[in-house]
Amino acid sequence: MSVIGIDPGMSGGIALIKDGSTVVAKMGVTERDTYDILQSYAEHDKPFAYIESVHSMPKQGVASSFKFGVNYGLLRGMLIAIGIPFETVTPLSWQRFLRCQSKGDKNVTKAKAQELFPHIKVTHSTADALLIAEYGRRINENGNSGS
Repeated sequence: MSVIGIDPGMSGGIALIKDGSTVVAKMGVTERDTYDILQSYAEHDKPFAYIESVHSMPKQGVASSFKFGVNYGLLRGMLIAIGIPFETVTPLSWQRFLRCQSKGDKNVTKAKAQELFPHIKVTHSTADALLIAEYGRRINENGNSGS
């Protein structure tokens, strides 16, 4: 089974893990770019996606919260349109499961992603997507519940 991990932030990423190989991309520049990334990942034998559940955060401006929410909704719609089943997962759930609670420090998740994926150049844009995909892979492999 292939697993897709999605960090829905504007500077987030999308990762695919299948049979020990990993493909990762920054979020597309345009909506069409993002759709094309997801469409290409859908060609891998019936993937299942995990998308990070989002909400507004304190001190985040109204405009940024709105853009974040729009992007999140757009990604969910793309998954539905392409036919990729998905589940949402909170940052706390996947970070706790992978033992990398960041408390807002992106360097924590970047370091964990680099540790787990030494063959990939991990960036702040792709780290969380890789870890969300790895979370999903482990949950599926072990038959665990992520919540």
